[in-house]
Amino acid sequence: MIHQDKDSCCNSKLEFNKKPAHNHEDHSHDDHDHNHGEMNSKYTIGFSILLFFLGVLFANVLKVDWFINNPTLRVLWYLAAYVPVGFPVLKEAFSLMLKKDFFNEFSLMGIATLGAFAIGEYPEAVAVMLFYTIGEMFQESAVNKAKGNIKALLDIRPNEANVFRNNAFTIVNPEEVQIGERIQVKVGEKIPLDGALLSDKGSFNTSALTGESKPSSYKKGETVLTGMINLEQVIEIRTTKLYQDSSLAKILEMVQEASTRKAPTELYIRKFAKVYTPIVFFLAVLLTFVPYLFLGEAYVFTQWLERALVFLVISCPCALVISVPLGYFGGIGAASRNGILFKGSNFLELMAKLDIVVMDKTGTLTEGVFKVQKVETTLPQEQFVQLVAAIEKQSTHPIAKAIVEAYPTSLVAEKVREISGKGLAGVIDNQEILVGNTALLTQHSIAYPSEVNEIVESIVVVAIDNQYAGYITIADQIKEDSKDAIRLMRSMGVQKTIMLSGDKDTITQKVAQETGIDFALGGLLPEGKVEQVERLKKENPTSSLAFVGDGINDAPVLALSDVGIAMGGLGSDAAIETADVVIQTDQPSKIATAIHIGKETRKIVIQNITLALVVKIIVLILGAGGLATMWEAVFADVGVALLAILNAVRIQKMKFI
Repeated sequence: MIHQDKDSCCNSKLEFNKKPAHNHEDHSHDDHDHNHGEMNSKYTIGFSILLFFLGVLFANVLKVDWFINNPTLRVLWYLAAYVPVGFPVLKEAFSLMLKKDFFNEFSLMGIATLGAFAIGEYPEAVAVMLFYTIGEMFQESAVNKAKGNIKALLDIRPNEANVFRNNAFTIVNPEEVQIGERIQVKVGEKIPLDGALLSDKGSFNTSALTGESKPSSYKKGETVLTGMINLEQVIEIRTTKLYQDSSLAKILEMVQEASTRKAPTELYIRKFAKVYTPIVFFLAVLLTFVPYLFLGEAYVFTQWLERALVFLVISCPCALVISVPLGYFGGIGAASRNGILFKGSNFLELMAKLDIVVMDKTGTLTEGVFKVQKVETTLPQEQFVQLVAAIEKQSTHPIAKAIVEAYPTSLVAEKVREISGKGLAGVIDNQEILVGNTALLTQHSIAYPSEVNEIVESIVVVAIDNQYAGYITIADQIKEDSKDAIRLMRSMGVQKTIMLSGDKDTITQKVAQETGIDFALGGLLPEGKVEQVERLKKENPTSSLAFVGDGINDAPVLALSDVGIAMGGLGSDAAIETADVVIQTDQPSKIATAIHIGKETRKIVIQNITLALVVKIIVLILGAGGLATMWEAVFADVGVALLAILNAVRIQKMKFI
């Protein structure tokens, strides 16, 4: 459930009926639960608009004497228009006053409009409340628009699961399904829980999770996730997680709690508003009475009171405290639409200022899937690969799996033993087979061609009966958009790109050269990556640094960086837990997209702050000098707030790289 909350001044934020996230910073904001349902009622607003404009029409256009010359009737007429829109504001002001919160938008509006009634400025009093309420409607609409992408994410939560129990499929709540149960998903339905696909194959729409519209195909045994939509045929799944532990539940929790982490600019504006509001309140009091000391008998109380009331209306910092958080929230929503999850607006702001991006290699810039590249042998190739695959079947190493996948075999190896750090040895048809690295052959005093030592890729060298028989090279594939990702990051202002990898340095340097990375270092253990990032931070104390990794092996360095970015976090619990930003697809180019969204969001926020401050300062000066009326005050407050809101929602329509 989503409900709208208000801080001390018009600050809309997203809240959910969940416990607050732990380890989040407490920014000491006052949580006032302002229900604006009454204020935003179409009936009350429409009634007020009708009476207000009829009153203005009668008095100022048709010159109806009976209306103008009957003060009681005029007061009652404008009171009838004022109460529906003014009463909720006055009620809120009184409620906050009981909590010792005297200086807020509600008290400013209440004092200003009641004062306007006291000096006979009835149309102006109604206008302030009426246009403020209309502004609230626009604000609510803008917030709902900004929430649209996140609402879409919430809407993908499945509400039922078709589980096999008592020899029949029964529909139950997903939260009631246990691990290991069998569930059925029909065409067009959402997968209700994470699980392993029992059917031979399946095609799924993952756009709500990843932002990618292209259907994804899965084979039997592969993991499918909550929220994916089944596209082709009835499938069955064996559940592997409870609903509350599913990837979708963790993603939703992260998105829901994003608004609790505020950007520095947002925090500054809120602190500024809390200091600024009481200052202008006391300035308004001084503006009312101090002129008497200088003007003496020429002093007209009602004239200076009106100026002070105008000053109060102008001074309300709504445009600032509405548009700034709305701008950041819009950025978080736009990122969600693009398959990028931010854990808070503070990380959105940090992304806008990134100077250094440090990346892992495997799974970030490369596919993380090893494939056979080349076979070189002194034997017939088919015979050679069958022998190697038979030995490698006994290993769980990724390279061994790549060979077995490429060359399935029915041969059976005997007496297979592992030689630590070097490879495997076994017997096939009375032949002694050695499969491993060059150190394995050296240990057995087997000569091999010197060119083998010059090969960059991962290599499996083979000997049969103590004679060199050939080699197989295996390599990880560079992702299609890795090179574009580096180019786009540079276009977004990133000054240095660095790759740190646990793979051997020759492979790391080759990937760096092909993708255009500035500096690369291979052969690093996790603690080595931490040392390198610590050194970078020490050498560049004023630079903002991000680390991009898989969120599992790289957890320490993700936590150490200014912004930790997890790639391919769709199915990785560790990525969601550890990272500050989760890119739900495996596309490194999304890093540049995240930076672009951060920059555009920050640009909009700065525009709104500048607009609000400039207009308010100008109209405040004019109001104090008697050159601005209540109508200009309404524009300076509500009008500028509306302009700022419209500017903030622009990010929802933007196209990003």
